[in-house]
Amino acid sequence: MSHYDVIVVGAGIAGSLVAKELSRQGRRVLVLEAGERATDPARGHREALDRYATASAKVPGSAHRPHPAVGWPEVTDLTGTDGVPGFRAAGHMPQDGPLPYASGYVRANGGTGNVWTGLAPRMLPEDFDTEAFGYGRRWPLTYDDLEPHYRAAEGELGVAADADEQRAHVGLGLPDGYTFPMRALPASHLDRLLAESLDGRRVKDAVTLDEVELRVVGTPQARNSVPDPDYDGGRGYVPRGAQGRPDPASRCVGNATCIPHCPSYAKYTPLKTQGQWGSSVRLVDRAVVSRVLVDGNGRATGVEYLSYQGEATRVHADVVVLAAHAIENARLLLLSRLANRSGQVGRNLMDHPVLLTWGLMPDAVGPYRGPGSTSGLEGFRAGPQRRARAPFRIEVGNWGWVWATGAVDGDVAQLLHEKGLFGAELRNAVGDRVRRQFALQFEMEQGADPANRVTLHPGARDRLGLPTPLVTYDLSDHVKEGMAAAKRVSDQIFALLGAEDHTDYEPAAVWPGRFEHQGHLYGYRGAGHAAGTHIMGDSPDASVVDSWQRCWDHPGLYAVGCGSMPSVATSNPTLTMAALALRSARRIEADLAERDRPVALTSEDPA
Repeated sequence: MSHYDVIVVGAGIAGSLVAKELSRQGRRVLVLEAGERATDPARGHREALDRYATASAKVPGSAHRPHPAVGWPEVTDLTGTDGVPGFRAAGHMPQDGPLPYASGYVRANGGTGNVWTGLAPRMLPEDFDTEAFGYGRRWPLTYDDLEPHYRAAEGELGVAADADEQRAHVGLGLPDGYTFPMRALPASHLDRLLAESLDGRRVKDAVTLDEVELRVVGTPQARNSVPDPDYDGGRGYVPRGAQGRPDPASRCVGNATCIPHCPSYAKYTPLKTQGQWGSSVRLVDRAVVSRVLVDGNGRATGVEYLSYQGEATRVHADVVVLAAHAIENARLLLLSRLANRSGQVGRNLMDHPVLLTWGLMPDAVGPYRGPGSTSGLEGFRAGPQRRARAPFRIEVGNWGWVWATGAVDGDVAQLLHEKGLFGAELRNAVGDRVRRQFALQFEMEQGADPANRVTLHPGARDRLGLPTPLVTYDLSDHVKEGMAAAKRVSDQIFALLGAEDHTDYEPAAVWPGRFEHQGHLYGYRGAGHAAGTHIMGDSPDASVVDSWQRCWDHPGLYAVGCGSMPSVATSNPTLTMAALALRSARRIEADLAERDRPVALTSEDPA
């Protein structure tokens, strides 16, 4: 087939959901994926686990095998240098900004949706208009506009959470009687210990001098727990396991490898959605889209894609949907020289710069079990304080110090070389240290700033001859003030817990994201939450897409995903991306239905 109803570029979460929604209506959908897919999904799952287990660096992409024709940026491409700030960037995504964009992504079937954490909180109502607080961009839709699509996305991803808890302690507007598909995951031992010490206590926001009450709150998760029989009006929910098949027995068993691989199939990945595609969907992998095709009126008519050997193929459709990640979507639009009347393509790149703090609790907390985080502190996400500093959400980390300092063998090396411990004494010291490790992860909101951007590199080319993305990135004083406030909050929390603080942003080589602010040194990691590169808005003069994620300048062309988001707020953006994708899919179907509507003939119409 050379002509389809819809071509979807990218088989990640957004692209897979769009394809599924349209396949329900019998639409002919071609999905083009730059990465490779496993011909035998079960074998591919086992091989991915083996690659992760044997990888020397346990990074997000370590479970997947990159092909020379399709590069992707990995966190190991960044290294810090002496001096503050200072970093080097290598690999698929060179950088030339003052500070590093510290996140990567994966180009494989399922995309970065294979390696995400699985956390699925909603945005807050006030997150949709940060202009009211003096920064960022306003959405062309509201929380209420998106709320029914949030519910649909929670059903598609199989979200586990407690609706009453989310209403009372997060402030979400949920319809009366609504339950999540699955019951909340149990709190970890660390969650319970922190709740005993912190719930009801107050700490001071050092920037605004306001006091904030602490409460440990469960985080919605897109992973299988116990289905809630009250979901969907009492029809219940059947969790899905391998290849998207219904599997009531599939649930999280605490493997602690959520990033990048869940051996028990409990975590949602796009492969579960692909297993539910109708027969009208065709997936072609190893297809690197190099250009979007348009006719003389600017209407999208199809795409050109390259094989790994560089052979070009053209395919056509009535609708083209770009769903290839915020950075790759921007790169493709720039390669195609499309949708940039506003000059905003590639601009407003956002992430969640994550400030990490870590220490030792007085007693054992049981780290390295279960998902990376099951609970958080939500009191710093909203309110007038965000005028003075970036808001943040605090994740309680279940995986010890691994994100901050690396694998446990680093603790062994330190105790061996610095303290000279051997044998039983070394084993006891390692055991004592590891079982008391905990970390707090402060996810900072970053406002839309057109200076943070993706462009095409003027000289670097990939193996297929396409310009690589070039990133320019920095943190505003608003974000830096948020990090300063977060560190002071952390100091107070550690004091309440009686914890021993080991936070130290040295050595420089492992902290490329380091900067000085008001005489203090801070370091951050990237959350992998790229957003904002084809931003949505009310006007074609100031945005790339409208509220349906339709490119203003090109009928039939959609750019879906986090790249459309005008703000990234403080919540992990995957659920919002999924809700937006489902909303756009329904708009696409409505347009196709209108195309197919029979024309009513009158007696005056020619035969």
